[in-house]
Amino acid sequence: MSYMQPAFDGTEIAAPAPAKSRHRMDDYEAWVDEVWPAFVAAADTGQPFTVDAVARSKNLPDPPHPKSQWGSLPARLQDAGIIRHHGYGSSARARQSLVHVWIGVPAAHREDVARRRREDRAARREARQQERRAAA
Repeated sequence: MSYMQPAFDGTEIAAPAPAKSRHRMDDYEAWVDEVWPAFVAAADTGQPFTVDAVARSKNLPDPPHPKSQWGSLPARLQDAGIIRHHGYGSSARARQSLVHVWIGVPAAHREDVARRRREDRAARREARQQERRAAA
């Protein structure tokens, strides 16, 4: 689709329409529910991916606060045992930034990975509490 921009001399110049930006959702949890299947599908391919690449290819909506909330989604996916860190790559959106590259955990191992992450977090929390008790 294009729109017509009138020129000052009376002629019209055809130009491509501005790119439609992704819409922004108002509710964070509803946003997670909407984008979750796209990232599970990306993980199921077994190929490395970045969050931005999946969001762009699937034209996913933005969360209520895009600058801060896109980063919390991979943590949730890791906690669920769906993805794991694979390496680093460049961002298509910001060419000079280094971003995480993720890869899917095989479906048969997801529950074990999620359980191990919960146990590791609980052990770290317990160790911090013991250090605080010893310091007090």
